[in-house]
Amino acid sequence: MVRHALWQGLLAGTAGGAVMTLGEKLEQAVTARPDSHVPARVLQRLTGLPERPGTQPLKVNWFMHFGQAALLGVLRSVMAQAGLRGPAASAKFTVVRLTNDQILENATGVGAPPETWPRRELVVDVLHKAVYAFVTGAVADALAARGSMGPGQRHAARRPGRHADAGPLPRRDAYGR
Repeated sequence: MVRHALWQGLLAGTAGGAVMTLGEKLEQAVTARPDSHVPARVLQRLTGLPERPGTQPLKVNWFMHFGQAALLGVLRSVMAQAGLRGPAASAKFTVVRLTNDQILENATGVGAPPETWPRRELVVDVLHKAVYAFVTGAVADALAARGSMGPGQRHAARRPGRHADAGPLPRRDAYGR
């Protein structure tokens, strides 16, 4: 499961990052919102790279932007491999993506808590992260579905619905045969 989740997640996260970036560029063309240099600033703080005012190096910005997208894709792939698939799983993953950004941005002092942002900026950020999460999820789910059901799906198929007395699947049945 882990081996599949790693390569599938890197692929899914990269695809999600690419589609999110395309959406951001389209939105910026319409709204005239400037590029964000927050990813570069976070990476500079995390790694001790030199910081400078104003526009940040594009390579540093994109390395962090796509690096985060790819690495978080692995987590979404683990979700898919475990049987957490579909729109509900992608909605949960949207929260994870937003939380990841906020932890890194706030821990490094580069960003401020979202509740302090102007509402329009918050809506735009959530929308772009949701696009990332749902595209990443669609790719991760499709790749995971090429295998078998995840352990959670096998558990649900055994006795549909949530039952307090259902108990876990026997170990031999949890990971397929």
